[in-house]
Amino acid sequence: MMRWSLVTILALMLAGCQIAPQWPTSQQGDPTVEELPPPDKQQQDGRVPRQVSFPEQEYAALEKTGNASIRGRLYQHDASGNPVPGAGETVSIAPITTYSAEAAEVALSGRAIAPADPRAREYTHYARTDANGYFVANGLPAGDYYVAGRVSELNGPPIIHQVSVRRGQTVSVTLKR
Repeated sequence: MMRWSLVTILALMLAGCQIAPQWPTSQQGDPTVEELPPPDKQQQDGRVPRQVSFPEQEYAALEKTGNASIRGRLYQHDASGNPVPGAGETVSIAPITTYSAEAAEVALSGRAIAPADPRAREYTHYARTDANGYFVANGLPAGDYYVAGRVSELNGPPIIHQVSVRRGQTVSVTLKR
């Protein structure tokens, strides 16, 4: 119960960051101007630089394979309210770590982050959606994951959910907006 409470609180905090951004103001209540980092601190392609270094020890404690599965569906509602399946999309399933948490937070804010360290990608699993947006990822180790995808047809932002799976368990998740 405690574990789900923490996951729910984190999800609400991340969702709150996306739904109700706080705008910095001066003492007079006028908007302030934020300075951009110096050019040497910005990514040339407009991506947000990573602030969290790759945590080798945190990843070393993780397994790369197992017997758990995550299945689900990816879709987004269009402007008319009709569901549009994420057909032929890639869904990523990354273990929840300090490193992936930073990436999820940046993605939920609508920005792109610098590419992940190749060592982190060794622990990330991928699934391809079918024509109706359904996907299955097998061979996962037990653990907590960020499951993320986007409906490219609608140029939508990433949809991210947190999922916990035990050994031998199959968990279902719906990625929708």
